Amino acid sequence: MPNKLDLSDQQLTSLPESLINGAALEELILDKNQLTTLPENIGQLANLKTLSLYRNQLGYLPESLWQLTNLETLNLAENRFASLSEGIGNLSQLQMLDLGHNELTALPESMGNLRNLRFFYLSNNHLTALPRSFENFGNLIYLNITDNQFTDLPEWIGNLTNLIELRLYNNRIASLPETLGHLINLKELHAMKNQLAALPGAIGNLTNLKKLVLQDNQLTALPESIGNLTNLTDLDLRNNQLTELPETLGNLRSLRYLDLRANRLTELPSGLGELANLEKLDLRWNKLSSLPGWIERLERRGCTVFT
Repeated sequence: MPNKLDLSDQQLTSLPESLINGAALEELILDKNQLTTLPENIGQLANLKTLSLYRNQLGYLPESLWQLTNLETLNLAENRFASLSEGIGNLSQLQMLDLGHNELTALPESMGNLRNLRFFYLSNNHLTALPRSFENFGNLIYLNITDNQFTDLPEWIGNLTNLIELRLYNNRIASLPETLGHLINLKELHAMKNQLAALPGAIGNLTNLKKLVLQDNQLTALPESIGNLTNLTDLDLRNNQLTELPETLGNLRSLRYLDLRANRLTELPSGLGELANLEKLDLRWNKLSSLPGWIERLERRGCTVFT
Protein backbone atom coordinates (compact mmCIF):
# COMPACT_ATOMS: atom_id res chain seq x y z
CA MET A 1 0.00 0.00 0.00
CA PRO A 2 1.28 3.50 -0.76
CA ASN A 3 2.23 5.83 2.08
CA LYS A 4 -1.00 7.74 2.62
CA LEU A 5 -2.14 10.48 4.98
CA ASP A 6 -5.85 11.31 5.08
CA LEU A 7 -6.79 14.39 7.12
CA SER A 8 -10.20 14.98 5.56
CA ASP A 9 -12.90 16.79 7.48
CA GLN A 10 -10.72 17.75 10.45
CA GLN A 11 -11.57 21.49 10.49
CA LEU A 12 -7.95 22.32 9.74
CA THR A 13 -7.16 25.98 9.08
CA SER A 14 -3.47 25.39 8.37
CA LEU A 15 -0.88 22.65 7.99
CA PRO A 16 2.24 22.74 10.15
CA GLU A 17 5.48 22.53 8.19
CA SER A 18 6.58 19.81 10.60
CA LEU A 19 3.94 17.55 9.06
CA ILE A 20 5.79 17.65 5.76
CA ASN A 21 9.38 17.39 7.01
CA GLY A 22 10.84 13.98 6.27
CA ALA A 23 7.54 12.55 5.04
CA ALA A 24 7.68 10.02 2.19
CA LEU A 25 4.04 10.31 1.23
CA GLU A 26 2.51 9.14 -2.02
CA GLU A 27 -1.04 10.27 -1.16
CA LEU A 28 -2.08 13.36 0.81
CA ILE A 29 -5.83 13.91 1.27
CA LEU A 30 -6.91 17.20 2.84
CA ASP A 31 -10.52 17.40 1.67
CA LYS A 32 -13.28 19.32 3.47
CA ASN A 33 -11.18 21.50 5.72
CA GLN A 34 -10.78 25.27 6.03
CA LEU A 35 -7.30 25.68 4.63
CA THR A 36 -6.43 29.09 3.20
CA THR A 37 -2.74 28.37 2.59
CA LEU A 38 -0.33 25.46 2.28
CA PRO A 39 3.19 25.38 3.73
CA GLU A 40 6.00 26.25 1.34
CA ASN A 41 7.80 23.02 2.13
CA ILE A 42 5.03 20.96 0.49
CA GLY A 43 7.37 20.89 -2.48
CA GLN A 44 9.57 18.45 -0.55
CA LEU A 45 7.04 15.63 -1.01
CA ALA A 46 8.90 14.39 -4.05
CA ASN A 47 7.13 10.99 -4.09
CA LEU A 48 3.63 12.43 -3.98
CA LYS A 49 1.32 11.01 -6.64
CA THR A 50 -2.07 12.13 -5.28
CA LEU A 51 -2.89 15.49 -3.70
CA SER A 52 -6.55 16.22 -2.93
CA LEU A 53 -7.59 19.64 -1.59
CA TYR A 54 -11.28 19.41 -2.39
CA ARG A 55 -13.56 21.87 -0.59
CA ASN A 56 -11.19 24.19 1.22
CA GLN A 57 -10.74 27.98 1.04
CA LEU A 58 -7.57 28.17 -1.01
CA GLY A 59 -7.04 31.11 -3.35
CA TYR A 60 -3.43 30.44 -4.29
CA LEU A 61 -0.80 27.73 -4.01
CA PRO A 62 2.89 27.97 -3.08
CA GLU A 63 5.22 27.91 -6.07
CA SER A 64 7.02 24.93 -4.54
CA LEU A 65 3.95 22.79 -5.26
CA TRP A 66 4.81 22.86 -8.96
CA GLN A 67 7.98 20.89 -8.10
CA LEU A 68 5.85 17.80 -7.41
CA THR A 69 6.51 16.39 -10.85
CA ASN A 70 5.40 12.85 -9.92
CA LEU A 71 1.83 13.99 -9.25
CA GLU A 72 -0.74 11.97 -11.18
CA THR A 73 -3.92 13.22 -9.45
CA LEU A 74 -4.58 16.81 -8.34
CA ASN A 75 -7.98 17.78 -6.96
CA LEU A 76 -8.48 21.52 -6.38
CA ALA A 77 -12.27 21.54 -6.70
CA GLU A 78 -14.47 23.79 -4.55
CA ASN A 79 -11.91 26.35 -3.51
CA ARG A 80 -11.49 30.06 -4.36
CA PHE A 81 -9.01 30.06 -7.22
CA ALA A 82 -9.42 32.99 -9.60
CA SER A 83 -6.20 32.16 -11.46
CA LEU A 84 -3.44 29.56 -11.59
CA SER A 85 0.31 29.89 -11.95
CA GLU A 86 2.03 28.98 -15.22
CA GLY A 87 3.97 26.59 -12.99
CA ILE A 88 1.14 24.07 -13.24
CA GLY A 89 2.58 23.13 -16.62
CA ASN A 90 5.48 21.42 -14.79
CA LEU A 91 3.18 18.62 -13.59
CA SER A 92 3.65 16.64 -16.77
CA GLN A 93 2.66 13.29 -15.22
CA LEU A 94 -0.85 14.45 -14.25
CA GLN A 95 -3.60 12.12 -15.37
CA MET A 96 -6.52 13.64 -13.43
CA LEU A 97 -7.02 17.36 -12.75
CA ASP A 98 -10.15 18.74 -11.09
CA LEU A 99 -10.55 22.53 -11.07
CA GLY A 100 -14.33 22.53 -10.80
CA HIS A 101 -16.32 24.96 -8.65
CA ASN A 102 -13.78 27.76 -8.45
CA GLU A 103 -13.69 31.34 -9.78
CA LEU A 104 -11.40 30.87 -12.77
CA THR A 105 -11.79 33.30 -15.68
CA ALA A 106 -8.80 32.05 -17.70
CA LEU A 107 -6.27 29.21 -17.71
CA PRO A 108 -2.50 29.34 -18.32
CA GLU A 109 -1.15 28.28 -21.71
CA SER A 110 1.45 26.14 -19.94
CA MET A 111 -1.28 23.63 -19.09
CA GLY A 112 -0.87 22.35 -22.62
CA ASN A 113 2.25 20.57 -21.28
CA LEU A 114 -0.02 18.16 -19.37
CA ARG A 115 -0.03 15.68 -22.23
CA ASN A 116 -0.73 12.67 -20.04
CA LEU A 117 -3.99 14.15 -18.79
CA ARG A 118 -6.92 11.75 -19.11
CA PHE A 119 -9.64 13.28 -16.90
CA PHE A 120 -10.14 17.06 -16.80
CA TYR A 121 -12.89 18.80 -14.81
CA LEU A 122 -13.51 22.53 -15.28
CA SER A 123 -17.18 22.83 -14.36
CA ASN A 124 -18.67 25.78 -12.49
CA ASN A 125 -16.14 28.51 -13.21
CA HIS A 126 -16.32 31.75 -15.25
CA LEU A 127 -14.42 30.59 -18.31
CA THR A 128 -15.14 31.96 -21.78
CA ALA A 129 -12.32 30.28 -23.74
CA LEU A 130 -9.76 27.47 -23.57
CA PRO A 131 -6.07 28.00 -24.35
CA ARG A 132 -4.98 26.84 -27.80
CA SER A 133 -2.33 24.67 -26.12
CA PHE A 134 -5.11 22.34 -24.96
CA GLU A 135 -5.10 20.81 -28.43
CA ASN A 136 -2.13 18.81 -27.13
CA PHE A 137 -4.40 16.75 -24.86
CA GLY A 138 -4.34 13.76 -27.15
CA ASN A 139 -4.73 11.30 -24.24
CA LEU A 140 -7.78 13.00 -22.76
CA ILE A 141 -10.80 10.69 -22.44
CA TYR A 142 -13.07 12.88 -20.28
CA LEU A 143 -13.61 16.65 -20.50
CA ASN A 144 -16.15 18.57 -18.43
CA ILE A 145 -16.59 22.33 -19.10
CA THR A 146 -20.18 22.60 -17.87
CA ASP A 147 -21.56 25.66 -16.11
CA ASN A 148 -19.22 28.25 -17.60
CA GLN A 149 -19.68 31.08 -20.11
CA PHE A 150 -18.51 29.52 -23.38
CA THR A 151 -20.20 30.79 -26.54
CA ASP A 152 -18.51 28.35 -28.91
CA LEU A 153 -16.12 25.43 -29.12
CA PRO A 154 -12.73 25.86 -30.82
CA GLU A 155 -12.04 24.07 -34.09
CA TRP A 156 -9.12 22.27 -32.48
CA ILE A 157 -11.50 20.30 -30.26
CA GLY A 158 -11.36 17.78 -33.08
CA ASN A 159 -7.75 16.99 -32.14
CA LEU A 160 -8.87 15.33 -28.90
CA THR A 161 -9.53 12.10 -30.73
CA ASN A 162 -9.41 9.84 -27.67
CA LEU A 163 -12.30 11.61 -25.95
CA ILE A 164 -14.98 9.21 -24.73
CA GLU A 165 -17.16 11.68 -22.82
CA LEU A 166 -17.65 15.41 -23.46
CA ARG A 167 -19.82 17.52 -21.14
CA LEU A 168 -20.71 21.04 -22.35
CA TYR A 169 -24.04 21.78 -20.75
CA ASN A 170 -25.13 25.05 -19.16
CA ASN A 171 -23.09 27.39 -21.34
CA ARG A 172 -24.03 29.79 -24.15
CA ILE A 173 -22.75 27.73 -27.04
CA ALA A 174 -24.52 28.71 -30.26
CA SER A 175 -22.84 26.26 -32.65
CA LEU A 176 -20.61 23.20 -32.72
CA PRO A 177 -17.69 22.96 -35.18
CA GLU A 178 -17.63 20.43 -38.00
CA THR A 179 -14.37 19.15 -36.48
CA LEU A 180 -16.46 17.61 -33.72
CA GLY A 181 -16.91 14.79 -36.21
CA HIS A 182 -13.25 13.80 -35.67
CA LEU A 183 -14.06 12.54 -32.16
CA ILE A 184 -14.78 9.05 -33.42
CA ASN A 185 -14.27 7.42 -29.99
CA LEU A 186 -16.88 9.60 -28.31
CA LYS A 187 -19.60 7.66 -26.47
CA GLU A 188 -21.37 10.47 -24.60
CA LEU A 189 -22.04 14.06 -25.66
CA HIS A 190 -23.91 16.23 -23.16
CA ALA A 191 -24.76 19.61 -24.70
CA MET A 192 -28.04 20.50 -23.01
CA LYS A 193 -28.90 24.05 -21.88
CA ASN A 194 -27.03 25.94 -24.57
CA GLN A 195 -28.16 28.04 -27.53
CA LEU A 196 -27.70 25.54 -30.35
CA ALA A 197 -29.90 26.27 -33.36
CA ALA A 198 -28.40 23.50 -35.53
CA LEU A 199 -26.01 20.55 -35.43
CA PRO A 200 -23.06 20.05 -37.77
CA GLY A 201 -23.55 17.41 -40.43
CA ALA A 202 -20.30 15.83 -39.25
CA ILE A 203 -22.04 14.69 -36.09
CA GLY A 204 -22.96 11.64 -38.14
CA ASN A 205 -19.31 10.55 -37.96
CA LEU A 206 -19.64 9.83 -34.23
CA THR A 207 -20.68 6.26 -34.83
CA ASN A 208 -19.60 5.07 -31.37
CA LEU A 209 -21.90 7.55 -29.67
CA LYS A 210 -24.31 5.96 -27.19
CA LYS A 211 -25.78 8.99 -25.43
CA LEU A 212 -26.65 12.35 -27.02
CA VAL A 213 -28.26 14.93 -24.73
CA LEU A 214 -29.51 18.10 -26.48
CA GLN A 215 -32.42 19.24 -24.33
CA ASP A 216 -33.07 22.94 -23.73
CA ASN A 217 -31.53 24.33 -26.90
CA GLN A 218 -33.03 26.11 -29.92
CA LEU A 219 -32.83 23.34 -32.50
CA THR A 220 -35.28 23.73 -35.39
CA ALA A 221 -34.06 20.75 -37.44
CA LEU A 222 -31.70 17.78 -37.31
CA PRO A 223 -29.19 16.78 -39.99
CA GLU A 224 -29.95 13.64 -42.03
CA SER A 225 -26.57 12.32 -40.90
CA ILE A 226 -27.92 11.73 -37.39
CA GLY A 227 -29.19 8.45 -38.78
CA ASN A 228 -25.58 7.20 -38.92
CA LEU A 229 -25.44 6.98 -35.10
CA THR A 230 -26.44 3.34 -35.08
CA ASN A 231 -24.98 2.66 -31.61
CA LEU A 232 -27.03 5.42 -30.00
CA THR A 233 -29.17 4.21 -27.09
CA ASP A 234 -30.28 7.54 -25.56
CA LEU A 235 -31.41 10.63 -27.51
CA ASP A 236 -32.81 13.60 -25.57
CA LEU A 237 -34.27 16.40 -27.69
CA ARG A 238 -36.84 17.86 -25.30
CA ASN A 239 -37.45 21.60 -25.07
CA ASN A 240 -36.27 22.58 -28.52
CA GLN A 241 -38.09 24.06 -31.53
CA LEU A 242 -38.20 21.05 -33.83
CA THR A 243 -41.01 21.11 -36.38
CA GLU A 244 -40.01 17.90 -38.16
CA LEU A 245 -37.65 14.97 -37.85
CA PRO A 246 -35.53 13.30 -40.54
CA GLU A 247 -36.64 9.88 -41.79
CA THR A 248 -33.13 8.67 -41.01
CA LEU A 249 -34.03 8.52 -37.31
CA GLY A 250 -35.49 5.16 -38.21
CA ASN A 251 -31.92 3.88 -38.70
CA LEU A 252 -31.16 4.18 -34.98
CA ARG A 253 -31.87 0.53 -34.29
CA SER A 254 -30.05 0.53 -30.92
CA LEU A 255 -32.16 3.37 -29.55
CA ARG A 256 -33.85 2.65 -26.22
CA TYR A 257 -34.91 6.12 -25.02
CA LEU A 258 -36.16 8.92 -27.27
CA ASP A 259 -37.40 12.12 -25.61
CA LEU A 260 -39.17 14.57 -27.94
CA ARG A 261 -41.16 16.49 -25.33
CA ALA A 262 -41.95 20.18 -25.75
CA ASN A 263 -41.14 20.67 -29.43
CA ARG A 264 -43.36 21.78 -32.34
CA LEU A 265 -43.78 18.48 -34.15
CA THR A 266 -46.89 18.04 -36.28
CA GLU A 267 -45.97 14.58 -37.62
CA LEU A 268 -43.50 11.78 -37.02
CA PRO A 269 -41.30 9.83 -39.44
CA SER A 270 -42.65 6.34 -40.04
CA GLY A 271 -39.22 4.82 -39.40
CA LEU A 272 -39.66 5.36 -35.69
CA GLY A 273 -42.10 2.47 -35.75
CA GLU A 274 -39.26 0.13 -36.74
CA LEU A 275 -37.14 0.84 -33.66
CA ALA A 276 -37.46 -2.60 -32.13
CA ASN A 277 -35.30 -1.83 -29.07
CA LEU A 278 -37.17 1.32 -28.09
CA GLU A 279 -38.28 1.20 -24.44
CA LYS A 280 -39.50 4.77 -23.94
CA LEU A 281 -40.85 7.35 -26.39
CA ASP A 282 -42.02 10.69 -25.01
CA LEU A 283 -44.14 12.82 -27.37
CA ARG A 284 -45.86 15.13 -24.91
CA TRP A 285 -46.36 18.85 -25.52
CA ASN A 286 -46.02 18.84 -29.29
CA LYS A 287 -48.54 19.77 -32.00
CA LEU A 288 -49.50 16.28 -33.16
CA SER A 289 -53.12 16.28 -34.34
CA SER A 290 -53.20 12.47 -34.44
CA LEU A 291 -50.95 9.53 -33.69
CA PRO A 292 -49.72 7.13 -36.38
CA GLY A 293 -50.82 3.51 -36.27
CA TRP A 294 -47.33 2.23 -35.60
CA ILE A 295 -47.50 3.65 -32.07
CA GLU A 296 -49.61 0.63 -31.09
CA ARG A 297 -47.01 -1.66 -32.62
CA LEU A 298 -44.32 -0.11 -30.44
CA GLU A 299 -46.48 -0.53 -27.36
CA ARG A 300 -47.08 -4.18 -28.14
CA ARG A 301 -43.31 -4.65 -28.21
CA GLY A 302 -43.10 -3.25 -24.68
CA CYS A 303 -42.29 0.36 -25.44
CA THR A 304 -43.82 2.93 -23.05
CA VAL A 305 -45.21 5.83 -25.10
CA PHE A 306 -46.13 9.12 -23.44
CA THR A 307 -48.56 11.24 -25.43
